[in-house]
Amino acid sequence: MAESGTWEPKIVAFLCNWCSYAGADLAGTSRMQYAPNVRIIRVPCSGRVDPFFILSSLQKGVDGVLVSGCHPGECHYLTGNYSARRKFALLKNLLEFAGIEEGRVQFSWVSASEGVRFAKVIEKMTAQIRDLGPSKKLVKTPPRGPLHAAVNKRFESVLTDRPPHPAPSPRDGGEG
Repeated sequence: MAESGTWEPKIVAFLCNWCSYAGADLAGTSRMQYAPNVRIIRVPCSGRVDPFFILSSLQKGVDGVLVSGCHPGECHYLTGNYSARRKFALLKNLLEFAGIEEGRVQFSWVSASEGVRFAKVIEKMTAQIRDLGPSKKLVKTPPRGPLHAAVNKRFESVLTDRPPHPAPSPRDGGEG
């Protein structure tokens, strides 16, 4: 929820380290304005994003998921983005079968020099997710057992931008 009490979508973006993450960095360093609803997770390659990560994000209450990688033919790992494209074509069919609205999970190509494009992709996706409303399908209450506590705490910290662990104290050998 935003400060005004209105609902704001939570979006997780899995970005390729070499292109899309660099494009996001360029957008940030160029001070381009885009919605702050996105939480970025940097991955080595879009081909390394397991569809389970997307399903797990939706189960944990994320309203939208973006996977973004290098343009076809420009992958630093040669064929990683082609592999990602095949995986997400199949995942799209599964999501449709499960009743997940089209647009909740999106895939895009953004190169390192396309900061403006990255900002536009984020703005467009945020607007689409706002129109769809909060995600209700696949969302489940996280387990509360002691074995799941650390995983739940880590995932929640990604969504809220809080560090997963407290800063080290001087007693622990840290400076803080």
